[in-house]
Amino acid sequence: MTSRKATIGVLGGMGPEATILFMQKMLDAVPANDDCDHVPLIVHNNTQVPSRIRALIEDGGEDPGPVLAAMAKDLEGAGADALAMPCNTAHHYAPVIAEAVSIPFLDMVRLASGKALEQTAPGARIGVLGSPALQATRVFEGPFAQVGLTPIYGNDADARLDIIRSVKKRGVTPDAIGALQVSADRLVERGADVLMVCCTEFSLIADRLRNKAMLFDTLQVLVDACVAFSTGDPQSSEAARGSSAASVPPKSDHLGKENLPC
Repeated sequence: MTSRKATIGVLGGMGPEATILFMQKMLDAVPANDDCDHVPLIVHNNTQVPSRIRALIEDGGEDPGPVLAAMAKDLEGAGADALAMPCNTAHHYAPVIAEAVSIPFLDMVRLASGKALEQTAPGARIGVLGSPALQATRVFEGPFAQVGLTPIYGNDADARLDIIRSVKKRGVTPDAIGALQVSADRLVERGADVLMVCCTEFSLIADRLRNKAMLFDTLQVLVDACVAFSTGDPQSSEAARGSSAASVPPKSDHLGKENLPC
């Protein structure tokens, strides 16, 4: 039996390689026998979204909010049943996105906060391995406070920005891997109980770090939530927490014999 899967609309392009990684992880997350076993995606790979870094921590940059809201409306109009955005820093604009549409927005920051709690306990210190804009805008502070966790940030903001810009320009290089490893080690030295990769450029490097046993990636958390929502997993209502709507579209009846090609 093949059931209709909910379509995920992806606010992408921040950056484009990270969006492609998200799409690959979505493919890898589903044990598929044929095309129709996979999660349907509508991807708005908009490389023209104004710089989040420039707008949030460098002053004077164009506000990305209206562009992200317009993308969300476009994706809803194209048939998306829920939205996802594989960019942690852009979640500063999550309320603007959620207010622009009537479908759920799967909030990666809130989902990652829940994952961090699963891996630790209230009172734990979570090393935030991401853009300096996350600390400047306190994106994780609210969700962490709700579950009793404390974010720990590095004092190497310039180095992390250099890594992000390097990956965007040149892709993953040995220098970028080494620099991110230094940042990860410093968070451990500052008392982090768990490391949370929360920059999708860093997601391209995460599997090369030595700290794998104590590390999780917010991009993978978002992937898991998207799959759960699309397939009607009972936990999908939690995945949609904080969204403008949280219902999973009804599944269609039997569409053909099992193992029939899509």
